[in-house]
Amino acid sequence: MEELKLQQKEIVEIRQGEAYAPFINDENIYTKKFYIESYGCQMNFSDSEIVASILNKEGFGATRNCEEADLIFVNTCSIREKAEQTVRKRLTEFRKIKESRPGTLVGVLGCMAERLKSKFLEEEKLVDIVVGPDAYRALPALVEEAETGQKAVNVMLSRDETYADISPVRLNSNGVSAFISIMRGCNNMCSFCVVPFTRGRERSRNPISIVAEAQDLYDRGFKEVTLLGQNVDSFYFLDEEKNETITFAKLLELVAQVHPDLRIRFSTSHPKDITEDVLHTIAKYENICNYIHLPVQSGSTRILQLMNRTYTREWYMAKVAQIKKIIPDCGISSDMITGFCTETEEDHQDTLSIMRFSEYDYAYMFYYSERPGTLAARRYEDDVPLETKKRRLQEVVDLQYQLSLNSNLKDVGKTFKVLIEGESKKSTNDWMARNSQNKVIVFPKGDHRFKKGDYVTIKVKECNKATLLGEVV
Repeated sequence: MEELKLQQKEIVEIRQGEAYAPFINDENIYTKKFYIESYGCQMNFSDSEIVASILNKEGFGATRNCEEADLIFVNTCSIREKAEQTVRKRLTEFRKIKESRPGTLVGVLGCMAERLKSKFLEEEKLVDIVVGPDAYRALPALVEEAETGQKAVNVMLSRDETYADISPVRLNSNGVSAFISIMRGCNNMCSFCVVPFTRGRERSRNPISIVAEAQDLYDRGFKEVTLLGQNVDSFYFLDEEKNETITFAKLLELVAQVHPDLRIRFSTSHPKDITEDVLHTIAKYENICNYIHLPVQSGSTRILQLMNRTYTREWYMAKVAQIKKIIPDCGISSDMITGFCTETEEDHQDTLSIMRFSEYDYAYMFYYSERPGTLAARRYEDDVPLETKKRRLQEVVDLQYQLSLNSNLKDVGKTFKVLIEGESKKSTNDWMARNSQNKVIVFPKGDHRFKKGDYVTIKVKECNKATLLGEVV
């Protein structure tokens, strides 16, 4: 299984837990220090930036060294069992720091906090503070309570919290790309997913605050923003004063109009909600990236119905065809789950065939992990043997390798406008950039005086399954 994980990581950008600290941190301002590790989806990383802003105002500065922190937080994910196991291991390690540094407080944030609050506090006694995704404003009071030796908990879900008025501290930022959370929660109730139970119902931010945040980021030198939500396409805001409804297509247009040099990305799209208006808006604006993450989960209509995905195999394929017609050079990625309840070999072959039809550039691929509290856990038996799940996952991974390589081979000889994100991880003599289709392109620095955040025109000379290699035109 370790080999499988390493293979997946080559083409799938699965972000592991990492310590987050602001790229600017004046040591003279802060008298106390906090440390955050974030796991899971981009929303968790964005939430950590909100938490950092709240803690900064309370006199806490970020540190990359957990052993010197007064507060240690783990921002958690409950999507897969492995993520929860990783968090438990880290909390056990942090307990040792508590023992060596009396007064250090350890807290759990995010989805696991919501789902396992009593277990953390009572059974395992690993943490002092437990805070759900909608309760970060309460952190100062919870820290104060925990400092008295009490266990501090707030996991209340909200129907209106969006943190729209909080300016996030950009953590571990490259100074080029940033996240903007545009909505919270999810109404879809996919049977395998815990998000509706850990993050609550959908609510959208005021678009004025979103556009203002995008403008502020551009003014500060950022060149790319990613609009985040569990399901961005269901963004909906009613401006009662103007009696005007702002849809996601309209919001995309408003953000794109901030400046033509500010690139716009978004994630994630639920196939049922990405409208033709959204596609035409992407096609209209050069600075809205031609890339859509469109999770399919399974290629079998029968399994999709059990997953409560609300679309069929044929409907999804028609949506992919529509995307390619309106945005001919659009990059498409996806999510796949193998071994969902009752999945047969025929169902699995349907997934492989829909991958071939869609020709995904890359994918996030996992075998099914039953999550307590979900509809699937209550309704269905997790009856596919683990060995079968892993074998099917390997077949999905192998196919995606080939699809990724085929996609990259088609780009050899083409020219792209790319945004430099930083130096290549493999060589300081090369730049790493990304094109509109979200593909990584590496090229030599040469004698050019480019810098991070510059747009450059690159011709692709060769490739591998994960990266395009090019040169300056």
